[in-house]
Amino acid sequence: MEQLKQFDTPTVTNAVATYPKNKETCLGLYHPWDGQWYTNQDLKCMYPELGRVVGFAVTCVYGLPDPGYQRRANIADVVQAISDSPKPVILAVKQNFPERIKRINGLLGGNMMTAFQAAGCVGVLSDGPSRDVDEIRAFGIQYMLTGVTPGHGDFALQATNVPVTICDMSVQPGEIIHMDENGAVKFPREYLADVVENCKKIIAKEEKMQEALRRTGGDVEKVKMVFNGIYEFDTES
Repeated sequence: MEQLKQFDTPTVTNAVATYPKNKETCLGLYHPWDGQWYTNQDLKCMYPELGRVVGFAVTCVYGLPDPGYQRRANIADVVQAISDSPKPVILAVKQNFPERIKRINGLLGGNMMTAFQAAGCVGVLSDGPSRDVDEIRAFGIQYMLTGVTPGHGDFALQATNVPVTICDMSVQPGEIIHMDENGAVKFPREYLADVVENCKKIIAKEEKMQEALRRTGGDVEKVKMVFNGIYEFDTES
């Protein structure tokens, strides 16, 4: 997992499923467009300066209080799920609220994030807004949200470690999540070593290709040659 942090999220997506016809560097684990394996443009990285984060997914769902359904304790259940998971953990938080309320729901905050970090959480992504972004910045936890808002009303935990969809990315508990300022991508944990090896191949190929593109001097015919896989050409002509 530390090795995977060498690569940005677009490289990881290429290794997982972007180009399924390229068997050498792409695992083809999902349909590129319809597989729900990476996040859409709604998810925003609050702390780009923190860089890439990789972890095992723990999921939870929050919504409005329901008198007919009450769990033992909201925060304690999530902390327990994080504690029970392999580390490090990325917490995927589904906000199951009416849209009007969801837009003004600063769900997570400094107190909750302090407890989650103590249990082993290194990053959070949520399909709604949150708050306390200035306070949480100092924690060193990556925070990926749809936006920020300063307040909220009563809310309640509805579930932990169930399948959730966050900004078009479908997450199962225990999957690997990689995220940075480009967004987030997920894949089954059993493919971790394969994804790392594919990323290494992709970077090596891209470095070779980009060096050849620099040597074209902007010559369109030579640029075409490079994109056709021909990296050696006469630089004097």
